[in-house]
Amino acid sequence: MNFELLVLGTGSATPVLEHNPSAYLLTIENEHFLIDCGEGTQFRLLEHKVRTYRIRHIFISHLHGDHYFGLIGLLSSWNLNQRKDDLTIYAPKELAEILTIQFKYSHTFLHFKINFVETDTTAANVILDNSLLSVETIPLIHRINCCGFLFKTKESKRKLLADKLPENFPIPYIKQLKEGFDVEDALTGKVYKNEDYTAEGAPPKSFAYCSDTAYNEAIIPQLQQVNTIFHEATFLETELKRAIQTNHSTAQQAATIALKANARQLIIGHYSSRYKTLENHLSEAKAVFENTQLAQEGLTFKL
Repeated sequence: MNFELLVLGTGSATPVLEHNPSAYLLTIENEHFLIDCGEGTQFRLLEHKVRTYRIRHIFISHLHGDHYFGLIGLLSSWNLNQRKDDLTIYAPKELAEILTIQFKYSHTFLHFKINFVETDTTAANVILDNSLLSVETIPLIHRINCCGFLFKTKESKRKLLADKLPENFPIPYIKQLKEGFDVEDALTGKVYKNEDYTAEGAPPKSFAYCSDTAYNEAIIPQLQQVNTIFHEATFLETELKRAIQTNHSTAQQAATIALKANARQLIIGHYSSRYKTLENHLSEAKAVFENTQLAQEGLTFKL
């Protein structure tokens, strides 16, 4: 299963040349899911030649500008390009009002429909559930209402071993084999055993996006055994007091969450502009949780 994360922006509130504001593109099979949309996100999508018509779902963690100031520009560009496909935005309820006002005073009339799903930042709720995946909110602690998102793929159908099947094998029989059934050919009476003509499908995978948050052990049960956690690491432990004051986390705290959740991999990001290099973030996190990676613009992680 294609399951990967493209890093578009790793910075925090104060802009710096080294980092773009927060934005990540999660790809599952052929579907794109945009997570946060900081200023300039549409330029990053152009830079990486992303087929944006595949983005049908956008998730906004909270309404600090570095996480959504790029949204109106992206939507406006899609409108100019005559987008027709529906779009669903998952965000705090106030974002709907903000977009309405922006469109009103710019005299923008959308050619596509926006479905708005209000997020509850106080509890874990399923906000998307289809044949490909489910998405739950992760309650976070920040200065304003904020939630993360837990993406979990569904168990794949069995993989067909097409080279073992006879030529022109009936399509209805193929579908039955993929569903896990044995098939009997009505003409010949031959039984095609599912176990002989299919292989196990891809196992379910999971990705947790923990945006701006204070250290919060309450989320650990929800994140148990997750494949990959993205967790903000705005500060180093030497700035722990500042992290507490601003409801942010240190690299060490992010690693502690991953360790206690028995995650397989940790990606850290959302770096304060005060840091010119990130080696200390990585070493501080790896001292607690070895399989830690730095989110950096342009990197793609296979999850």
